[in-house]
Amino acid sequence: MTKQNNKIWLTVTVAALGYFVDIYDLQLFNMISKSSLRGMGITDEALVDKYDYLLFLWQMGGMLVGGILWGILGDLKGRKSILFGSILLYSAANIMNAFVVNVEQYSAVRFVAGLGLAGELGAAITLVSELMHKDKRGYGTMVVVAAGALGAVAGAFISRHSFEILSLQNWQISYIIGGGLGLMLLLLRMGTFESSMFEATKKSSVSKGNFFMLFAQKQRTLKYVACIAIGLPVWFCIGILIKFSEKFAVSNGVGGEVHVIDAIMYAYIGLSFGDLLSGVLSQVLKSRKKVVMAYLIATALISAIYLFAKDLSASMYYFLCFMLGTGSGYWALFVSIAAEQFGTNIRATVTTTVPNFVRGAVIPITVLYKTLEQKWDNIYSAAFVGLICISLAMISIWYLNESFGKDLDYVEGN
Repeated sequence: MTKQNNKIWLTVTVAALGYFVDIYDLQLFNMISKSSLRGMGITDEALVDKYDYLLFLWQMGGMLVGGILWGILGDLKGRKSILFGSILLYSAANIMNAFVVNVEQYSAVRFVAGLGLAGELGAAITLVSELMHKDKRGYGTMVVVAAGALGAVAGAFISRHSFEILSLQNWQISYIIGGGLGLMLLLLRMGTFESSMFEATKKSSVSKGNFFMLFAQKQRTLKYVACIAIGLPVWFCIGILIKFSEKFAVSNGVGGEVHVIDAIMYAYIGLSFGDLLSGVLSQVLKSRKKVVMAYLIATALISAIYLFAKDLSASMYYFLCFMLGTGSGYWALFVSIAAEQFGTNIRATVTTTVPNFVRGAVIPITVLYKTLEQKWDNIYSAAFVGLICISLAMISIWYLNESFGKDLDYVEGN
């Protein structure tokens, strides 16, 4: 390996570790939010459910705002600076999270954490895509996302174990560990370097980081919306099928107890495996579109089995959680496609906002699911929502141009 290649792969590794901590925090909250509320002295289960949902909304609100903020800053100030700023913010929020004493403080901290979490993936994928050779960059983004997915597995492992340090509770220690990991990563990031494409664009007079450029032309707007829609099935699987796995298991008569922590863990193991496989397939087939379409078909079939299969054992149900993760494990391709569709002067804006808008879409997706659940049962409500998400994704991937091997050294006009 040349010295240049060593630097590139160091950047890929650091980006992967950063996304690992990002997903650790994002899913750790889902795993321990209820136990943390009980640890703060809230004993009414109805209030626990209510506050759990409100805290989730505050976090996702922070991610929506942060996605736009970090994306614009990434195109104005550079990809590397966003990697530093975002992880510093959410690492500090993680540590602060361990010491909240009421729901108001908890809400504020989750909003700040959401702001920080929003910048990590977009900046990492933009930087890796611009640093690597156009025919090889799929491997870089594959490593980043596959390693990141394992952060949820680490979160499940840590949240399952009991710690006794001073008078801190287990949920507090889990948050502190996440914050500490993030701060340690800042030292490694000293070895990363900036994209030469960004450096060249920075010196030009072209408009940079202009979010409204995405809506200045109809074709550009349609491309942007299509990039967002491609990712909807991933968070339908995580935000509905996995998050409410305990209820689906009861409805389908699963033998044995199903715990959402384990469902998340198995799903994210599947996501990591799926992202590795989709990345390799994309490089072998030299196509993003073909692989994503195949994964969407697989997601539809596995979701149907997950929702309508009856009287499964708990172990088989967890296997289906793993398969759901594998089938929807095209997140690396999804963010790569977003990065490859737009010019250098708004690439970070796109690549950062797109995944966060998909994450934010969990809110209307959940609201639709909950609304339908009052009229139908939870199985058919989830099936209908899934059909909408997967159909929109299929139409969108068909609409977009193939971007494998595309030269990214260009800018967008006004």
